[in-house]
Amino acid sequence: MWRDPIVEEIRQLRQQYAAQFNHDLKAICQDLRERQKKGGRKVVMLPPRPARQIKTDGQPTA
Repeated sequence: MWRDPIVEEIRQLRQQYAAQFNHDLKAICQDLRERQKKGGRKVVMLPPRPARQIKTDGQPTA
């Protein structure tokens, strides 16, 4: 099977990053939030959209 070197590099970096936090998802998320704040970009939070109802035939209602 062919291996993409870019994908392999990204996977390796992801593993290294997660290892810094002992693969603790809460710690990783906290670090990402802090990085986001330091980045200085405006973060847009949109309100959730209402769910569309699905008819019994699987098609969305109009």
